[in-house]
Amino acid sequence: MTKPTAKELHEIASLRQELHLHNHNYHVLDQPIISDSQYDALFRQLLEFEERYPDCITPDSPSQRVGGAPLDGFVKSHHKEPMLSLENVFSEQELKEFDRRVREGLSATDDVVYAVEPKIDGVAVSLVYENGKLLRAVTRGDGRVGEDVTQGVKTINSVPLALFGSGHPELVEIRGEIFFPLKKFDDFNQKALADGEKTFANPRNAAAGSLRQLDPKITAKRALKFYFHSLGEWQGEGKPQSHSQLTTLLEEWRIPVCPEIEVVTGVAGCLEFYKQLENKRDSLPYEIDGAVYKVDLFQDREKLGFVARAPRWAMAHKFPAREVTTTVSAIDIQVGRTGALTPVARLDPVDVGGVIVTNATLHNFQELARKEVRVGDWVMVRRAGDVIPEVVRIIKEKRPPNTIEFKAPTSCPVCDAAVIWPDGEVVARCGGGLSCPAQRLGAIKHFVARRAMDIDGLGDKLVAGLLDCGLINSAADLYSLADKKAELIDMERMGEKSVDNLLNGISASRKRDLSRFLYALGIKEVGETTARNLARHFKTWQKLAEADQEALQGAADVGSVVAESLIDFFQEPHNQGVIAQLQQVEDCNWWQVEQSSTTEGAKPLDGVTVVLTGTLEKMTRQQAKTRLESLGAKVSGSVSKRTGLVVAGEKAGSKLKKAQELGVEVLDEAGFIEKYL
Repeated sequence: MTKPTAKELHEIASLRQELHLHNHNYHVLDQPIISDSQYDALFRQLLEFEERYPDCITPDSPSQRVGGAPLDGFVKSHHKEPMLSLENVFSEQELKEFDRRVREGLSATDDVVYAVEPKIDGVAVSLVYENGKLLRAVTRGDGRVGEDVTQGVKTINSVPLALFGSGHPELVEIRGEIFFPLKKFDDFNQKALADGEKTFANPRNAAAGSLRQLDPKITAKRALKFYFHSLGEWQGEGKPQSHSQLTTLLEEWRIPVCPEIEVVTGVAGCLEFYKQLENKRDSLPYEIDGAVYKVDLFQDREKLGFVARAPRWAMAHKFPAREVTTTVSAIDIQVGRTGALTPVARLDPVDVGGVIVTNATLHNFQELARKEVRVGDWVMVRRAGDVIPEVVRIIKEKRPPNTIEFKAPTSCPVCDAAVIWPDGEVVARCGGGLSCPAQRLGAIKHFVARRAMDIDGLGDKLVAGLLDCGLINSAADLYSLADKKAELIDMERMGEKSVDNLLNGISASRKRDLSRFLYALGIKEVGETTARNLARHFKTWQKLAEADQEALQGAADVGSVVAESLIDFFQEPHNQGVIAQLQQVEDCNWWQVEQSSTTEGAKPLDGVTVVLTGTLEKMTRQQAKTRLESLGAKVSGSVSKRTGLVVAGEKAGSKLKKAQELGVEVLDEAGFIEKYL
């Protein structure tokens, strides 16, 4: 067999090193420095060399990430140093007690320095590197014996097959968490649902199931990631003296380290980190369930030692539970303002993350059937941040006898109109249109909402009351209520002052412009941003209403689906009747954009991508977004190389840090107001 020349060997080694670097930049830093096509060309060069000289293929070659032959089963592997779990605390007092024990164990008079980080909800693994090369990867298992998952872990692009830099010990065991990034997890479940395949209940189960595939090629498709969290065995010189020093060294070796990791002092520092982490929990790209505190100095850890199953020098501070079990007492059907029928589980009350939950969405009938939820079932309920609680799964082994499978209705539970199933949609809809009281109520509630016409004093109960009394039948009737003041005063819980406030709010809504009015109409597919783009493009209602599909798609971010929805809205006879009534309302600005919006010339932030982070004092986040967009800016939720400005309020976190690292302009709230408002 032909052997490579010295020059070719050097070229092969250089290609591997370069590809490892690009993998790290892309999969860990999210900052690629070459295009996909350039990367592919380099990878093809390496493959050509390895096909020509198969004896040169090494276990750490980038080509080996695709996964080898399926395994018959997982080999058991012993941990030389046990992979122990962490004890948990759930309150500030318990944390103080942990800190007291640490200080007593160290005979410390000063506050202890802790390394702190998020507790990522994934799968714990041990990565063993021998002379800088990945030797094996093993799951925690029972803490002493785990499963060898080396072939699967090799397919995870964020795990280096060979350590970068120099000064590697003879052997080092790097422990961490393998997890499924939330965006990738959602994408995976959506595709699985579309393909009629099994979905995962949560990212942790998805990570565990993906890692334990006997066929590594399946693992390779799951887009898993790895973050370091602790050190196991170390053989050789150069061991760091602390966790924080180790973190710096591992970053040089290109081992992925969680960007949220910090070093703090004492209980106060730990609590501040915990509170900040809880505030940004829902903005992180991975699932976490608390914070972890570890004594920073390794010599202090050795002095403190271990109990039977956990170290004395570390503690997990768990967030309040957001997944709990309860029982389903009923399944009801809600009818939304667009006619969408949504099954909702009525639950025995349960505390989820500090909120008493009695209802949980089942999304749609297809999802209800997939999860097999029945009245009487025990279910797992999840609440993420301020999102409506949802049923994650049933606990089938606890199902009572004689439960009955739920059948989707054939008629609307509110108006008895036939249920229709539009082509290409999973959502069932009431066929009654705005003649259905539920849709009429929802449409008016949306019309008067704060981000729409913002009619002060007109809450959900009052809208329902006005409909029940026959004082209104559509949004247009609101502007005739001034002639019915006596009837309004006679309504329950309404006095003269309340009525005056209501009528003043209705009068003030006449000053809203075309973009707010468009959004308030509740046209399917037309949200706030789309309404604003349509208003800026067409300037007047008349031009918009007369536009055909091609003309509509000329507006920014308006595609065929939105255009078709607009045309359907304009052609529907009932909608035409409501619009005709609204056109009779005097002294209103709805039919055109604000004068300032039509002023020609460049705006101060035209085309600039702006990110808001932290807490603003002078305005709400929505008000700031509206003002930025009026200045021509595009408001984004994440910082990248394309970001032109970051407005940072109080307690700004990782977005501010990333902006500073990228050299993006940062203004505090006062500076933003002074410069642009």
